[in-house]
Amino acid sequence: MTSSVFDLDTLLGDGASIAQSRTSGEGPSGSLPIDADTLRDSPSGHLFGMTQNAGMGWRASEVARDPYLIVSTQGGLRAEDGRPVALGLHTGHWEIDRMVRAAAEAFAAHEGLPFSVMCSDPCDGRTQGTTGMFDSLPYRNDAAVVMRRLIRSLPTRRGVLGVATCDKGLPATMLALAGCADLPGVVVPGGVTLPARGAEDTAMVQTIGARFSHGLIDLEHAAAMGCRACGSVGGGCQFLGTAATSQVIAEALGIALPHSALAPSGEPVWLDIARRSALALVQLAGQGTPLSAILTRQAVENALVVHAAFGGSTNLLLHVPAIAHAAGVERPTVDDWIRANRATPRLVDALPNGPRHHPTVQVFTAGGVPEVMLHLRAMGLLHLDVLTVTGRSLGDNLDWWERSDARRIARERLRELDGVDPAHVIMGPDAARAAGMSSALVFPRGNLAPDGSVIKATAIDPSVVDDDGVYRHTGRARVFASERDAIRAIKSRGEDAVRAGDIVVLAGCGPAGTGMEETYQLTSALKHLPWGKHVAVITDARFSGVSTGACIGHVGPEALAGGPIGKLRDGDMIRIEIDRTRLEGRLDFIGPDTAAPLAPAAAAALLAARELHPAIAAHPRLPADTRLWAALQDASGGTWGGCVYDVGAIIEALRAGREVLAKERGGAACDGDS
Repeated sequence: MTSSVFDLDTLLGDGASIAQSRTSGEGPSGSLPIDADTLRDSPSGHLFGMTQNAGMGWRASEVARDPYLIVSTQGGLRAEDGRPVALGLHTGHWEIDRMVRAAAEAFAAHEGLPFSVMCSDPCDGRTQGTTGMFDSLPYRNDAAVVMRRLIRSLPTRRGVLGVATCDKGLPATMLALAGCADLPGVVVPGGVTLPARGAEDTAMVQTIGARFSHGLIDLEHAAAMGCRACGSVGGGCQFLGTAATSQVIAEALGIALPHSALAPSGEPVWLDIARRSALALVQLAGQGTPLSAILTRQAVENALVVHAAFGGSTNLLLHVPAIAHAAGVERPTVDDWIRANRATPRLVDALPNGPRHHPTVQVFTAGGVPEVMLHLRAMGLLHLDVLTVTGRSLGDNLDWWERSDARRIARERLRELDGVDPAHVIMGPDAARAAGMSSALVFPRGNLAPDGSVIKATAIDPSVVDDDGVYRHTGRARVFASERDAIRAIKSRGEDAVRAGDIVVLAGCGPAGTGMEETYQLTSALKHLPWGKHVAVITDARFSGVSTGACIGHVGPEALAGGPIGKLRDGDMIRIEIDRTRLEGRLDFIGPDTAAPLAPAAAAALLAARELHPAIAAHPRLPADTRLWAALQDASGGTWGGCVYDVGAIIEALRAGREVLAKERGGAACDGDS
């Protein structure tokens, strides 16, 4: 990068622009649509709001129309022809301004007054392996707070439309709307990126560094594939990761229109979804239907079942409880997730679960969420009487979908363009079983995870699973206190290298250590290394929704909260068992001696007597903002409670802490006086 030096006239100006600037202007023409009663009785803010509406150029005669607020995560700045003026952080928020525009025009065409505000979002892919990841999960809570403050700052709003796409922005938007559940609200999922012909997908392309380090690809291939992964300028990644799964969950909860998740970004159907979502919100407002009538415990139970049927991202274990909490609904527990996964077969074949690995746009054209729900309805797994943002019940929506032209056209389009049979993408339970598909999530417990952990069992390479459907791995621990050290050892070809049979333990990377960073660069590297399937990963951090392999995350308690994972040492023996049929699992330390394994209870006692691993500590660059988030969510139920802010619990903890401090100070004063 070259260094630039500018003279002061360039930096501070030479006055030429001042000579062309005005000091007064003509006010808007016309008059506000007010009467004497309005002037006497309305808050001054309502009156000044109309003044501001006219000042921004809206027709004065219409400034008192019903206001509808659009909250989006738009990022970047595009010229009128779509060219980049200033880049966003990711494709997911890059072109949703077009959705905002389509929705706003629909509001205006139906006698509404559209408003638009933005709270943009980060990219987990961009921050992988960097300290930027320390802000990823905490951002979700902070953004939801900001969005709710923006919503409340338009006191006259009739309803709220949330437009968002990706890993944290869409969950934040759902939390924001759920926290304003006294209002009508609709979520508009921002869609998915098209696959690029002849290129790697956005999951595989994130492994070019690890593959190059091991000589699996050359520099030219890495540079070409790194450039070509995105087949469209907008949308979330092409796999069923956290972004895509969040879109699915919005629809499964009934707060997004049927067949709106996973639409191809920038395409006509994608814009049409924004327009129709605006109409749905106008209808809900006219009917006086708030989101609280839609976001119920039964809606949450539907979402758990749909998540299981899709084989969705493990990160939704954090987001669904948080959405429920924001809506004032009982949060689902680990046992609720286990029940849903045991009752529900996986019906969707998508990246990264397989077996054929269809991109998410093909899931959309195969029928998306409503097509999956048709199968779940036939199995008796859904609450069909729940209300949705169509103003109708889920059962009514599915009746419509089953006979709709939209369903027929979408499925025909998949055959026509891609030569893919929709029944190979979204299957019935019998076909899914015949294809070897199984439920996705297992929640191992054991002496290393007394509070629980999670693994996407479908992502374990089938070649390392025994004939009885059980993955068994006993190996020596390679303990790392930072992701940077772990990825260096995975890329290494020297004495410090991770090797087949090892169990990588990444500890101290939960909320208190790194903000519960996402560790996709580890799992993606192992997926694409020939021996990677013979290495397991366990961590108190979390994984990307596209992670594959025997990777166990969310291990609780986290190391810095006294969790046993923080007391492991290099060479300790660990035993992992994941039953993909019974959906059961264990994660146990069995002692330091491979020749004399201990029973789990005896090994747990040995581990309890140890000190915390000396390398494990909060990352020195952990932001103060994230430290505060970690403390607040810990007082509110921790990761298995959704990393939420439970205000009542936080206030109670602060009050109790103040009382203890007051007693200690009083005791110290007495000691000093004696």
